[in-house]
Amino acid sequence: MHSEFSLLDGAVRFSDLVSQAKESSMPAVAVTDHGVMYGCVDFYKKAIAAGVKPILGCEVYVAPSSRFDKTSKKDASNRHLTLLASNLVGYRNLMHLVSYAFLEGFYYRPRVDWELLERYHEGLIGLSGCLSGELSKIILSGDVAGAKTKAQNYARLFGDNN
Repeated sequence: MHSEFSLLDGAVRFSDLVSQAKESSMPAVAVTDHGVMYGCVDFYKKAIAAGVKPILGCEVYVAPSSRFDKTSKKDASNRHLTLLASNLVGYRNLMHLVSYAFLEGFYYRPRVDWELLERYHEGLIGLSGCLSGELSKIILSGDVAGAKTKAQNYARLFGDNN
């Protein structure tokens, strides 16, 4: 879910989230803020203290070609990809991706590209995400074969069950 660090998309505070998860007997909860990981450490500490397993992630923005390409018509449409860290290596790789998205790929939003995903995919689980996800947008454009190819590329990148 998105927290208060996902501007205009989330509002929950970590203490409320963790309390509600505990009250609802949820063994784990994930936070996947849009393009940022500002709250990961605070969320992790509060979840551990409450006995709830924290799942750290981020809903990254994927550039349509290169993160260095800054052509507004191409980037008018956001492409989301939800990434979850499955271990410490994944957490570190997620930090690399988000950092490079800001340092090299920022154009209206922090963006990653396929090159970064290939370099920093280990320990990550990729989810197709919401209607603004890359696969959803391809399907909605009517290109089901293209969506299948893209899904297969992601499956090869992240591996089986990831």
